[in-house]
Amino acid sequence: MIFRQLNTTSCKTYLIGSETTNESILIDPVLLHVNEYASFIKNSKLKLTGVIDTHTHADHISGAGMIAELFGVDYIMHQSSPVRCVNRRVSDGYLLKFGDASCNVLHTPGHTPDSICLVFEDKIFTGDTLFLNEGGAGRTDLPGGNPGDHWESLQKIIQLPGHLTVYPAHEYRGREPSFLENQKKNNPYLQFPSKESYIKWQTGLKLGAADWMKDVLTANSECMRDPNAVAIPRYIPACEVMGTATTAKGDEQIVFVISAGEIKRRIAENQLDNTLILDVREPSELKEELGAIEGAYNIPVGQIEKRLKELEKYKRKTIITVCRSGARSFHAATILMKAGFKNVFNMEGGMMAFRK
Repeated sequence: MIFRQLNTTSCKTYLIGSETTNESILIDPVLLHVNEYASFIKNSKLKLTGVIDTHTHADHISGAGMIAELFGVDYIMHQSSPVRCVNRRVSDGYLLKFGDASCNVLHTPGHTPDSICLVFEDKIFTGDTLFLNEGGAGRTDLPGGNPGDHWESLQKIIQLPGHLTVYPAHEYRGREPSFLENQKKNNPYLQFPSKESYIKWQTGLKLGAADWMKDVLTANSECMRDPNAVAIPRYIPACEVMGTATTAKGDEQIVFVISAGEIKRRIAENQLDNTLILDVREPSELKEELGAIEGAYNIPVGQIEKRLKELEKYKRKTIITVCRSGARSFHAATILMKAGFKNVFNMEGGMMAFRK
């Protein structure tokens, strides 16, 4: 197979095709980079046969419609997609062929109603349905999002073979693609024991999509060709759960970070008297290989909002949030700041960095 990831940003665009026929498809292109994609395809002497969006995007303007026009190919999405210029709509179980290559379409709603995954023999392109490790998965608070549907979709993915390599539509922290088997063990979104517990956690966060994300959804539904049609903030994990927690309502709060090395130094020099280390992992994780920082207070991230009263006595102290890699603790820090806690820091890199 021909396979390339074409972007250097957190938005991922994939090109995959047949080495025998050079027939290829493009997955989740970004409008800002259309000229780069077109040049690569032409210079590589590839025959583009289709362009696919895994869902209606909410964090960037899609380049799929323009690519379809430039190359005279089909613009492919799920049959429930609201995007007007899609001319080939597929359903769950559809076999998508290009040359002697093919993949199966898996309908995975929850992040959006039209979300799909593309399942190849050794790869799965998960869109925003599933991210990598601590990145978890896409948020469910966008218009049309549904945590119950999302949980059902994640169960579909869990049933797939573990040898598949997971390629998501976003990676905000430089993680490398990983076997699905690893995600089944390490991705926190795949650990919920029941649909009810997943829904309770998601709804308990009481989130809401930023207005600009709703504007992007509208722009993509109407097939806009202006990459600046919506003012889109940069360098935030917008499509993760709580990814715009500090910007959804115009909040200008910033989550400050502190290095694992600085925490080590303060521990060694007994400088944590006025500090609370708040570990937001699940209790079982504290007993695993990475362990926990001695004296850390444990409240899982999904319970923090309901247990804020426990932390009131620490409101004048410095609170440092900790998790495995820094993602969940970022979310926890934003919850605390919105609740009026002033001296909040997120330990960068989490316990992985602390142990390293």
